[in-house]
Amino acid sequence: MRGSPTDRRPTVRRRRLRGTAVAAAPAVLVLPLLGAAPPETQSSSSARLQGAFAAAAAEYEVPRSVLLGVSYLQSRWDAHGGAPSVTGGYGPMHLTDARTALAEAPHHSEGTEDPRGDDSRPPLRPAADLPENTQLPPRLRTLPRAAELTGLPAETLRTDAEANVAGGAALLAAAQRELGREPSTDPADWYGAVARFSGADDRATAAAYANEVFAVIRDGAHRVTDAGQRVTLAAEPRLAPDTGQLSRAGLRAAAADGTECPRTVSCEWIPAPYEEFGDEDYGNHDVADRPASQRIRYIVVHDTEATWDTTLQLVQDPTYVSWHYSLRSTDGYIAQHVKNKDVAWHAGNWYVNAGSIGLEHEGFLASPDAWYTEAMYRTSARLVKYLAGKYRVPLDRRHILGHDTVPGPTTATVRGMHTDPGPYWDWRHYFELLGRPFGPTAGRHAGLVTILPDYADNRPEFTGCVSGGQSCAVHGSSAVRLYSEPDSASPLIKDIGLRPDGSPSTTDVNDVGSRVSTGQQYAVAERRGAWTAIWYLGQEAWFHNPAEQPTAVGAAGLVVTPRKDLAEVPVYGRAYPEKEAYPADVPAQAVSPLPYKVLQGQRYVVGDRLKGEYYYAVSFDPSGHTVVTGEDVYYEIQYGHRVAFVRAADVRVLPGV
Repeated sequence: MRGSPTDRRPTVRRRRLRGTAVAAAPAVLVLPLLGAAPPETQSSSSARLQGAFAAAAAEYEVPRSVLLGVSYLQSRWDAHGGAPSVTGGYGPMHLTDARTALAEAPHHSEGTEDPRGDDSRPPLRPAADLPENTQLPPRLRTLPRAAELTGLPAETLRTDAEANVAGGAALLAAAQRELGREPSTDPADWYGAVARFSGADDRATAAAYANEVFAVIRDGAHRVTDAGQRVTLAAEPRLAPDTGQLSRAGLRAAAADGTECPRTVSCEWIPAPYEEFGDEDYGNHDVADRPASQRIRYIVVHDTEATWDTTLQLVQDPTYVSWHYSLRSTDGYIAQHVKNKDVAWHAGNWYVNAGSIGLEHEGFLASPDAWYTEAMYRTSARLVKYLAGKYRVPLDRRHILGHDTVPGPTTATVRGMHTDPGPYWDWRHYFELLGRPFGPTAGRHAGLVTILPDYADNRPEFTGCVSGGQSCAVHGSSAVRLYSEPDSASPLIKDIGLRPDGSPSTTDVNDVGSRVSTGQQYAVAERRGAWTAIWYLGQEAWFHNPAEQPTAVGAAGLVVTPRKDLAEVPVYGRAYPEKEAYPADVPAQAVSPLPYKVLQGQRYVVGDRLKGEYYYAVSFDPSGHTVVTGEDVYYEIQYGHRVAFVRAADVRVLPGV
């Protein structure tokens, strides 16, 4: 019997479970995995979510391992305190209800950043003509469907994790019926239903999603959720799902030809246009010949802050801007738009654009404290690992950049640079998926540190997610705040690029002037008790780093410091060649320093050593494009929250001891 719409209690708490379903369900929750405590030894509160999976599986006759595997791929079993994901998904099962969550402006149309970042051409600040979103696709409204199937109020499905699990089980059972299949205790019989649960409309994406879920089931998993509940999925290494079910799911075939993706993901070619329009203008990217013409040094992680359909519409507009790949949140689907040999306009810094590949991750909530699905994290990591291997991009935070760590190319651009994916992107988990987990590479008292807070427990206060000054929802974060003294009551660090008047930074979610992020490395300036100071934006910047719960670990590496005869050296937002390197038909670009300095005695961690380079591409005909390479050498450094560059002639390179 279904619950009445007025009963706000999760149905799974008050129903009698079907005896036959309980008897037949596979015992995937009985044995601990990798030393995890068995469910029967947990406290009642800690065991509630584990029990909810068992109860919902029995009620809807879905194998518990399938329900747990799907939920892990959606949320890693986290409930996020009832907060929605970037695509309006709620709870451990990521039930979507995006009807009221559409953003007002796409990411690249916000603020004053010029996505192209090339001051040899007029600033490019595109406006977007947003489409009407009167009819959302089914993948963005699974929560209302779950409410119909369970009889539970939508609000309960959003806010109660146990009810949310029941809603997910109901959807899986409905997908099984729609495929003309009977409920089964064998997880192998649920491949088609899992593929349908993804919400994908093409076979390749649905298959990639289902394959990922069944890989989780085969490997097993266990963790403590963000609500402090231990959940365990025992491994079923011999599980072989019936993949042939997908042929009867009625899904389309994706146009994968021409894509540059690993075989383990679903990837479709949806090209961005290279077209002329107006008076000697063109878009929305530049033809090049990378890596033969110039090295691909960076991969830049973005957040779209727009609907999926809007994102695809905009990247196919020749008057707008471009990026190489878009990734969909609900199922990890990838669309490639620009060949990797070509230069997309995405990062707001032409030097970075000319040497990078840009990945836009779907997200359209106005509030940037929303969360990202495990499906998208995993697909993105597979893509980045593939690209990094192909183009020899180091897997570290000085080469796998967030848009928020790309420097402004000139002083005038510093304040307008974008800040996505922001402090809620889980860099620690992302690099674990990349196979390059962060950890200590030197002792506790080393001269360098890697920032490494525990994401779930690290919850700095942020404001401005919804409106200026208003506190954001409490949320795990990759960010660590910096203070001018070893005291959280002291002023935050100043960023003269963002605030030339010398006022301190703020706690606004988009203010990167006084914070560091997981995986970034800095030179230690001083230690006092539970506090550590690093060199940051030309200052000593303090963060709380207690031994019992450290926010940074020891690191080894190289640093730069000014030559002994120089009191200070300039800092640059791009590594451009010297004037003498330009041929007569290419206008020389200014080697323009930022409003920052590296002072004598300060040290900053080194990324790359590289020659100055400029890609001259201001015409539609690529025959006139030229790569200018100079003799002047630069070092990339981790200067503040963003990376920066210094001339090799100005500095010494030392071991970071």
